[in-house]
Amino acid sequence: MPIRNTPKLRVDNQVYVIGHVNPDTDAIASAVGYAWLLRERDGMNAIPARSGAINRQTSWVLRTLELEAPILFNDASPRFESVMRRLDTVTPDRPLSDAWAILNRTGGVAPVVNPDGTPYGVVSGKSLFNFMSRHVGPHPRYGDMTIAEFLEIPCSEAAETEISRYNASTRIRDVINRLLREEVDEFWVLDDNQRYLGICRQRDLLDPPRMKIILVDHNEPQQALGSLNEADLIEILDHHRLGNPSTYEPIRFTVDIVGSTSTLVSEMIEDAGLSAPPKFAGLMLAGLLSDTLIMTSPTTTERDRLAAERLARWAFVWGSCLEDETIQTFGQKVLSAGSGLSSRDPVDVVTSDMKKYETDNIRFAIAQAEVSDLYELNEFLAPLGAALQELKERRSLDFAMLMVTDIVKGNSRLLMVDAPLVLDELPYRPLQDGTRLAEGVVSRKKQLLPVVLSLLEA
Repeated sequence: MPIRNTPKLRVDNQVYVIGHVNPDTDAIASAVGYAWLLRERDGMNAIPARSGAINRQTSWVLRTLELEAPILFNDASPRFESVMRRLDTVTPDRPLSDAWAILNRTGGVAPVVNPDGTPYGVVSGKSLFNFMSRHVGPHPRYGDMTIAEFLEIPCSEAAETEISRYNASTRIRDVINRLLREEVDEFWVLDDNQRYLGICRQRDLLDPPRMKIILVDHNEPQQALGSLNEADLIEILDHHRLGNPSTYEPIRFTVDIVGSTSTLVSEMIEDAGLSAPPKFAGLMLAGLLSDTLIMTSPTTTERDRLAAERLARWAFVWGSCLEDETIQTFGQKVLSAGSGLSSRDPVDVVTSDMKKYETDNIRFAIAQAEVSDLYELNEFLAPLGAALQELKERRSLDFAMLMVTDIVKGNSRLLMVDAPLVLDELPYRPLQDGTRLAEGVVSRKKQLLPVVLSLLEA
């Protein structure tokens, strides 16, 4: 019997705003800020999300502003939590009459749950029929039993206990073949402690609802969360080069020439006649100042400077945790929070701000780390090179590069592993230690990447 009035997944009316993998501060800030705008302006159930661990700089910003990190999604593949229903329950010792009442409300399913929250079994039309077939008539205890007496039997005696159990976060596609072989139609959905969360039906698992996704601060599939093709992509808001995924239907697509996606979000907030709450404004300002190196990066535009003033006006208000800050002082704290190599694990250095690219069947990654003095790199060359090599092999890349940027002098040094010979033509001075000095280069997006791509695609 089908469950009556079954709404398709609670996430059907939710939209997740999410930045790129290995999110930087701008990816987190623009997701938080744009989700807030969509809720305030459009009444949309927009939820900020992230597709990777929070880096050291962003952790400092969130901690300073007393904000929680957005929800984490590693991929967009539907999970059991998306199709479960949290039905009312009974305990094994309760009479069947209690389960019968739930059956009438749910259309045929009554979960039987132990007092500690772990599953015991399910009372359904099928389990009741099987119970009666086994006992009513031939069994002397039940032969002359009335319906009223029958309904006083403990639920434990009529429950089907051989019910498969799945964690709420399990991807449906990973177990779909097993599900199709099951002889029962109901499945337990449990939390990490193996306690009851809900019940799902096989028919719902065959056509799970798709997550609705808005991408911010990126548009290339290789930088997006996994299984993006299993979600409904409805919008992209970005400031990088084009490399966007194909879509089945037209979507809203905004890519503009500014230094940060937080700049675009702040403009949209102002256009709506709104002002962001101080904490969200401070977060977006941190994203802008990080991406533009406090307005010194060549990616900086006049719109970024206006956005910084706008966000500062919203963030540096009386009573806020940033009330005594200026754009310069706050920016210096933001950059300092993410700079330096001595206190960081080499693997963290090459992965926390890393982006993957692909061109002419060449797959590569460029990571970026910030320091206050490029000489700091000298004592960490060997472990960083090993971490880069491990990154290359683990991600099945053709080569990997680390761009270490001096945020004080505005120069960078490049460390590469397994770089193709064509990159010997990079217009940056080779040093004796095997690195290259890129004077005046601080932007991966606008300065380094175009040069690398021009050589690879030549």
